[in-house]
Amino acid sequence: MKKILVLGAGRSSAALIAYLLKACATNGWKLTVADAEEKLINGKLKSHPSGIPLIFDINNDTQRKREIGNHHLVISLLPPHLHIIAAKECLDLSVPFMTASYVSPEIQALDKDAKEKGLLILMESGLDPGIDHMSAMEEIDKIKAEGGSLTSFKSYTGGLVAPESDTNPWHYKISWNPRNVVLAGQGTVKYLENGIYKYVPYHRLFSRIENVAVDDAGRFEGYLNRDSLKYIDLYGLNGIDTFIRGTLRGEGYCKAWDCLVQLGLTDDSYTIDLPLDASFVNLLDAYLPAGTGSISERTCKYLGISPQSNEIKLMQWLGLFDSANKIKNLNSTPAQHLQSLLEEKWKLEVNDKDRIVMIHNFEYNIGNKLFSKTSSLVVNGDDQMNTAMAKTVGLPLGIAAKLLLEGKIKLTGVHVPISRELYYPILRELEQEGIIFKMKNQ
Repeated sequence: MKKILVLGAGRSSAALIAYLLKACATNGWKLTVADAEEKLINGKLKSHPSGIPLIFDINNDTQRKREIGNHHLVISLLPPHLHIIAAKECLDLSVPFMTASYVSPEIQALDKDAKEKGLLILMESGLDPGIDHMSAMEEIDKIKAEGGSLTSFKSYTGGLVAPESDTNPWHYKISWNPRNVVLAGQGTVKYLENGIYKYVPYHRLFSRIENVAVDDAGRFEGYLNRDSLKYIDLYGLNGIDTFIRGTLRGEGYCKAWDCLVQLGLTDDSYTIDLPLDASFVNLLDAYLPAGTGSISERTCKYLGISPQSNEIKLMQWLGLFDSANKIKNLNSTPAQHLQSLLEEKWKLEVNDKDRIVMIHNFEYNIGNKLFSKTSSLVVNGDDQMNTAMAKTVGLPLGIAAKLLLEGKIKLTGVHVPISRELYYPILRELEQEGIIFKMKNQ
């Protein structure tokens, strides 16, 4: 009897766990869901006969070794910095390991040993990264099979809010890890445009946006992902002129978010000292030069924006200028203070629906003729728990897990899902789940 261990029962786990429970019921397998919070586990397992709840501490060496060694596959939905702990244990015990997170240098360093043991470590197998790789590579392989040569590839993905649940002026609600929302884009962005390597420092990122239109979804702002360059070789596109990966947000979002970046409110590198009973006005005032006028007037002057601007209206809506809006935990970083505010203001309510939007733009030559086409995806969630984010992060992982346990994946070492062996069966089953790309020749 095959046994699967899922580490983490948070926001993005619902669809994965539901899918695996069905697979377990069909195949006579068992699924253990491990988390530090019993309530999260029980909310996902719902007393399913194939499910086993486990209160788990990844840092407990004895428990970690025992539980991983007692399973045939481990899927980690833990915070990214904890994956390496689980992955090393899996390698030591010869247990395959999967996650939706990016390949870190520490994980990549396990490749040789994993190959020697005949073991698969599958990374970047969620939405972005994940479905974006698979859907892009399927089209890239088709273009190459037709004799085409790619000249430009642009890909954007956004975890957004469905139109019927879009009830705030930011046009955004949180459907995934809120910490990642606040820290998004930090570091230096790297991409290729017209044959030239380009670099954008974090403090300029949200002022360098591209307008992106997606059929059946509308118009968005796209900001650049951290490092597009590392995927050029991975996708087999050496010699391409333009290669860009980015993130989608609603119109008006990026300029307002840029204001928060310029103020210093997304900094997570230090704990800020604030007076007792401090409000968000006190937090904002700590970053502004001394002066006269209201806190909003001083903010406008500091940022060089108009009091009538959309950016100042969005900051006001958050409550940054309201002295009655008190800070809950004084011993925090600026980013943590901002996160606590956004979790309240951008909350996905019980009956709210989120939306995933993804688009790839391909330009390529066949002979001396230039062609272009787009591949786009729009997925809506069902409610606060069964989100589009949970579906598109969890289902690819679940399908990959089933394929591996059925003996249909033979790869070993550290991989991301760019080979046909992985992307073809996963994309076909995703289509059965309603996750279907729309192709358009231009």
